[in-house]
Amino acid sequence: MAIPSKGRLVEPVMSLLNYVGIKPQSMDDRALVLPTSWRSLSLIRIRPEDIPSVVESNSAIMGITGLDYVVENGASVNVVERLGFGRGRIVIAVPSGSGISSIDEIKDGFRLATKYVNITSAYFSKLGRRVRIVRISGSAEVMPLLNVADGIVDVMSTGTTLRLHGLKPIGVIMESEAVLVTPRELNGDEREFVDKFLILMRGALASNGRKLILMNVPEEDLAAVLKVLPAMEGPTVADVASGKPMKEVISVVPEESIPDLLPLLKRAGAKDILVLSIEKVIP
Repeated sequence: MAIPSKGRLVEPVMSLLNYVGIKPQSMDDRALVLPTSWRSLSLIRIRPEDIPSVVESNSAIMGITGLDYVVENGASVNVVERLGFGRGRIVIAVPSGSGISSIDEIKDGFRLATKYVNITSAYFSKLGRRVRIVRISGSAEVMPLLNVADGIVDVMSTGTTLRLHGLKPIGVIMESEAVLVTPRELNGDEREFVDKFLILMRGALASNGRKLILMNVPEEDLAAVLKVLPAMEGPTVADVASGKPMKEVISVVPEESIPDLLPLLKRAGAKDILVLSIEKVIP
């Protein structure tokens, strides 16, 4: 599997792999290939922009990178899953004092510094605008300050970096997030391996932001408790070996609901409430 060696996706990708149960056997920053706790899987650490090409060539049967890099590269790969993290927007930004407030005000010959050369070129071609693209590989934000460009095309998450450099976004070209990609063609064993990873990965992602809640409920209070208790498909209710009629109720609930939910459950009659972390949810 090809994973980013640098940038904003490194930490969330490693966290995802850890959730799935894939743990590197070493974490030497100089190592490009890392064996993992899955004997048949190694991690290849490369630049995120190179991952689509590596996967396209079948040198890796899976890769995690940004959708923006997949589109920019133009590689023939399958985007099999959007991962819900590493979100950002590819924006056009100009100096705050430029007097330009929309893309419509960008004229032919306008200079745009970017590493997203293909995305930028395709976007302005559709608009019928002939801008000058200044290809860069480092930070774009400083280019207008150096008078290398009149504006930039770059990824924006919060906009803080743009503001610090006196820039403002005036338009969005595309939305991006981390994606899992595979080659267009996989043999039977490769497909089986990818499917196994997908089941575990989706289970790990589905568990994010959810808690398992268990409680004992007197039988006469069961209806009141079930009325306030959220669940995925429906709560599990089982008999409890007790001196009086008692039920055990089990459910999976959104983590953010816990502070408001616990007092409601207590008032409805629930007792001995346990709130537990979930490792994976396999639908």
